Amino acid sequence: MQRRQFMVSSLAAAAVTAAGKAEAAPALKFGHRQANMVNDPGPAVFDLAKQIHGLSAVELQVFFKGTTLWDRDTLNSYQRAAARTGLVTPSIAGIWPPGASLLQPAAEEHLRKAIQAASALGSTTILAACFEQNCPRMDEEQSYGPVVALLQKVSGAAQDAGVTIGMETSNSPADDRKLIDFVNRPGIRVYYDLDNVERYAHTNQAVAGIELLGSRIRQVHLKNENRLLEEPGRVEWAAAVKGLAAIHYGGWLFFETSHSGPQQCVEATEKNIAFVTRNFTA
Repeated sequence: MQRRQFMVSSLAAAAVTAAGKAEAAPALKFGHRQANMVNDPGPAVFDLAKQIHGLSAVELQVFFKGTTLWDRDTLNSYQRAAARTGLVTPSIAGIWPPGASLLQPAAEEHLRKAIQAASALGSTTILAACFEQNCPRMDEEQSYGPVVALLQKVSGAAQDAGVTIGMETSNSPADDRKLIDFVNRPGIRVYYDLDNVERYAHTNQAVAGIELLGSRIRQVHLKNENRLLEEPGRVEWAAAVKGLAAIHYGGWLFFETSHSGPQQCVEATEKNIAFVTRNFTA
């Protein structure tokens, strides 16, 4: 009897442990950036995305080849397509009009309009890109100070709209962390693009940056130019995905890969989804 009780107790404990592990593992959520899926703007991007098994979202561009989500009819057409296909738009990108940037005086207006567009779409993340000469230098207060003040200023409107602004920069992960900590607002986080980290000469910092940034990461871009993630590139993607799993990352994973055509987009993205899933749960 004691042996039986011991075995039952052991099995129950194992079941609880397994359940705990299952609960701890976040569900993977995959989307794809609009501008890397299609050549032309319009709601047809949702029809293509619907063909990709495992994909459930599209990241729309505020400005894309002569169209803008500032236009209500354009925005509504995307909303209808999302509803028709059962897909979602958790984030928007491409928020700067041609020639505009984070460091220009009109940046506040553009951020506020992006917040409005995100709110109308039901998106909860805005990608605010700033690269090279348009990126604040974190070793110069005169460079980063105005950006910190700007982000603090718009963070209230973002929070009221249920939106987080994700900063995608050409800085190192350490400097991204510094920027987020200086702003010190829950609605301002990092949109982490590991390939960009390496491309902008922060060699071998992309994977290590995952742990360094931790909960400051709002969303993640996955890309390896026109190659599959499992193929050689600037980032060791198997290690990167394991790094995301290690911090219990539960946000969206958006592909920003290049494609030669619609069918190749479908096939490559399904392979990339399988690769990420396999390594995340390993």
